[in-house]
Amino acid sequence: MRNIKLVMEYDGTGFAGFQIQPSGRTVQGVLQEALEKLTGKPVKVVGAGRTDAGVHARGQVASFQTESGIPGERFAPALNGCLPEDLRILESGEAPPEFHARYSATRKTYEYLIYRKTEGAVMHRDHALVLTGELDLEAMREAAAHLVGTHSYRSFCASGSGVKGFIRTVEELTLEEPGEWLRFTVTADGFLYHMVRNIVGTLLLVGQGRLNPAEVKTIRDSEDRTKAGPTAPAPGLYLVRVEYE
Repeated sequence: MRNIKLVMEYDGTGFAGFQIQPSGRTVQGVLQEALEKLTGKPVKVVGAGRTDAGVHARGQVASFQTESGIPGERFAPALNGCLPEDLRILESGEAPPEFHARYSATRKTYEYLIYRKTEGAVMHRDHALVLTGELDLEAMREAAAHLVGTHSYRSFCASGSGVKGFIRTVEELTLEEPGEWLRFTVTADGFLYHMVRNIVGTLLLVGQGRLNPAEVKTIRDSEDRTKAGPTAPAPGLYLVRVEYE
């Protein structure tokens, strides 16, 4: 049995998330249907990240096992010939037998985009959070520093995740303002359910003057989700990179 690795991008607007659901169009479902057409047999695809409905990806990774004789590097163009326009395979290739898209990952990077102007907002509403009010970026950066390192991120984990541990290591949490955009970049060894969106929602409260930066450390240490900010909307979130040893 061969093991194939895929790197893909997709516009999450028309998907009910990555993982197959009882109802709704999903990235995993569409991809498995295309692979079955190519190989003639059912294929189980595993994704590195189970992105939610409306969340996008520029560097999602998936893996699957197959007995097909299609060369590994040819899966990308073959799949793109039968996939919809909102899902594209960027590259494909053979992977070691032990490779697993999710469990072999050592770190992931997400970006969250906020569009800061009224003009043009209608064009970006499905791909960013549109927010035009004043924000104190220096206060937000000061608060973000409390969320870098190895900590419990239970305060930023949505209920229903089913995880047993909340300790994660955030290696990078930056805010940049290129033009009319505000971009958050978060790299960690793993993420909890809605963790990035809850962090962004909390930092926005700091930017709006509704929390002071020191309170974010208190929220972090409380391990109480009710003390953190709201969950930022899904359309601003992108899975941009998955890294492996």
